[in-house]
Formats: sequence, C-alpha cells, structure tokens
Amino acid sequence: MGQYGGTARRLERRERRQPSAEPGSAGRERKAAGGVSTLDAGVGVDRGRLAALTAREAAAFAAARPRSRALAERSRGSLLGGVPMTWMMRWAGPFPLFLAEAEGARVVDVDGHEYVDLCLGDTGAMAGHAPEPVVRAVAERAAAGITAMLPTEDAAWAGEELARRFGLPLWQFTLSATDANRFAIRICRAVTGRPKILVFNGCYHGTVDETFATLRADGSVGIRPGNVGPPVDPALTTKVVELNDIDALEAALAPGDVACVLAEPALTNIGIVLPDPGFHDALRELTRRTGTLLVIDETHTFSAGPGGYTAAYGLEPDLLTIGKAIGGGVPVGAFGVTEELARRALAQAGSDYEDVGGVGGTLAGNALSLAAVRATLGEVLTEEAFEHMISLGERLADGVVAAIAAARMPWHVTRLGARAEYRFLPQPPRNGGESAAAGDEELERFLHLYAFNRGVLITPFHNMALVAPATAEADVDRHTEVFAAALEELA
Repeated sequence: MGQYGGTARRLERRERRQPSAEPGSAGRERKAAGGVSTLDAGVGVDRGRLAALTAREAAAFAAARPRSRALAERSRGSLLGGVPMTWMMRWAGPFPLFLAEAEGARVVDVDGHEYVDLCLGDTGAMAGHAPEPVVRAVAERAAAGITAMLPTEDAAWAGEELARRFGLPLWQFTLSATDANRFAIRICRAVTGRPKILVFNGCYHGTVDETFATLRADGSVGIRPGNVGPPVDPALTTKVVELNDIDALEAALAPGDVACVLAEPALTNIGIVLPDPGFHDALRELTRRTGTLLVIDETHTFSAGPGGYTAAYGLEPDLLTIGKAIGGGVPVGAFGVTEELARRALAQAGSDYEDVGGVGGTLAGNALSLAAVRATLGEVLTEEAFEHMISLGERLADGVVAAIAAARMPWHVTRLGARAEYRFLPQPPRNGGESAAAGDEELERFLHLYAFNRGVLITPFHNMALVAPATAEADVDRHTEVFAAALEELA
C-alpha cells in the first residue's frame, strides 16, 4: 500500500446520496442492457417544458457566441466534424465553444465569456489549468531539449513517487493511459500464455480495442455501441461481466483462459458506479485463485486521493495504470508492476522488450512529459491539495443534494473524492448496464446549456463535476446556485 493510504481513507468517505422522495416517485421499471432491471430516468420532468427551456437556452447560447460560431463554420472546411478531436462534437450547444485561455479553475472562450471549469479536461487538467510549477518546469525542459530517447533524473523521481503513492515498485511511462493499458494487457498475455481479458460492462480504458465490448440482453458479449471499425469480434478477445456480480465473475474466470482482469476500481465513464462493500476483496481472491492477473486503471479514479482508489482502499493489483492527470495537462501515462511480475515478464520475453515487442514507443518517457509529472506530483497534486479538493467535492455534493431535495426531484448524487455526479434516478445504479439505462440526453443537454449560459462548465456526456487545487468554495457554490435555478425552472 502507498504511503498515502491512511490519509486517503480518512479523507474519502464513500457516499451514495439521495434526497428523500415521495412514495411512488421511483418511476417505472424497465430492462437495461444485459437484461438488468432498472428504473426510468428523468422521472418527474415535464417533457414539453423541458423542450421549450432547451430551445430557449440553445438560442441564448448561439446569440452570445458569434466568434465561436464563426470558427465552427470555418473549421468544417478542414477538420473532420469541424473539431480537432471528434469527442469535442459532444458538447451541448449548436456548435462548440472555442477556447481562448485557461488558468487555474477558469476558462475563457473566444467571445470573452469566463467559466468556472468543473470539467477540467475530463481529468486531464485535474491539477488546474497552467499551474505555475508545471509551466515553469515545461518551459525550462523545452529550452533544454524535449526528447532524446534518453532517461532523465525526472524519470527516476517520477518512478519513485508513483511507487510511494500507489505501492507498486517498478514503472514505465507512456504517452497516454490507453497506451499504458494496451501494454499492460500484452504483458499479462505474455506472462500467463492466456488469450482473453475480462472487463466490466460500461468500463472505459481509453481506445483499447479489447475493451470496447458490452453485454447483450442475452448475456453474450457484443460490440459496444459507438465502437468504430472493431478489428475483430470482441467476443474472441474479451469476457464482460457486470460490476458487483461476483457469481458471474467467478464463472468467467473458472475456465482459466483469462490473462487479466482490467478494472476501474469504480466505473466512471458510464457515470460513477461504486463497488459494493467487499467486492474488491472478492475480485482479488478470485483472480489469485484462478491465476489471473489484476490490472487497476486509476486514470479517472485518481480523484479519490493522492494514491487514488488503490491507496484509499488498500487494493493490491499486479499492475496499475494511470494517465492524464499526472502530467498537469502534458500528455503522459504510466504503468506500474510488482517485482514478481517484472521478473516473470523479463524472463519470458527476453530481448523483445528492448526492440519491437509491442511495449513502448519512441516518445514514451520523453524528457518533457517527465518534467511535467515531477512538477505536478511534487508541487501541485500534493496531499494537502487533495485535502482541499476532497473537501470541496463533498461541499459540491451536499449542495446538489440540497437542491434536488428542494425541487422534490427523485434523483441522487454519487461522489468519488474530488468528483461528484448527479443522475436522474432515486437510487445509484449498481453496474454498467443499469447506469447506461439511466441516461437522459434531453435532460443532460438542458442542464449543460443552462450552466454554459451562466458561466459553469461540467463534463460533457456526463453530469459530472471535478474540482482542482485552484477551485474555491465560491466556484462550487456558483455551480449549486445555477443547478438549483435550473431545477426550479424545470419544476
């Protein structure tokens, strides 16, 4: 366990919150993906009123942002979808906001509108925008050489710090968490000689092909909706079970053909879905019993504390992957391994790891990325910073719970350290299938547009808010004020 385990446990109280609701307000049951019984989302919302309010907010958004509109029209001539990365099309609004500058917990668009940023690059800017230590370190490193395919002192420091925080002793660096997960899977297959991996339904592990799989209604493995051009049928490479379904997990691991379980310790990209008490103990016992390696992906759960969910709850993975947040906005990822696994991997692969064995990359571990990691972990995302962030995460969740209760909406809030999300159901989903069925794009679009027009950004395709070291109480309270006003109009 990393050195921050005790502190993180004191700071992070796992919470699944919901205001009291009127009897019968739970809504109608329906079947989610995978045949899971769940509840209809958005209960209590007048759809006609919602449509009218959304149209009003979309018109106000467009009228106030002529420069973003002009840039969006111009970009359609040279950029696929009119944006440099297709996810940027998913922001609410008739066209994307175009960024002018960002600092701390604020962003400013090209039309001069300032926003409290609770998206923070979907954790890529969890350290805040342009934190001074990172800006300084990157400038100094850039002037002294960005990449040379040679290690630096910063690399040694970063490996030691990750080992202290997460408890795994040996590390390698990548340019993204996707790469870290891809390399981890390859190592697991090489060491075990097994062909398959196992993931949890609704997971997100970057753009790793094997992980874009889902449970069909009949329980079989299928292509996840939105998976573009899968190279093979995911059923050939991947087993999928629901989070918190220990019986299904045991059955899937029993044949002995799974190289590794790749798991977020709590689901995040499908909405925050927390593990049941005892689930991780069962997961670790089953993987050890069946000779299956366990990979924990902390990329989105780093918000739980200085050593992520792993340190906060004493997890014992064989490998750990992380990305985004550790570089303060500079592209980087990393994976850590136990000494035993490192020995087995090097003995099995020999010189392959030093050549074209599918693990590594010319720019991985570059001097610029590692300088950013050292500045971010050493001076920005410190233990003291996490105390502040988690406290504000709790304040944000409390404010949203109060607003939901005041509006008498049968919704709930789930918090993961410095991160919180509100969903349109009375009770939190227990797995990815239930969480997928709880989505309500119409309602989400309205809430996002309403927040945009009043100077607040939350994570697109979610109702998720994250706080940074630079976030202030007033920023969190502004979100609560705007959210409460939106609910008042809806109600």
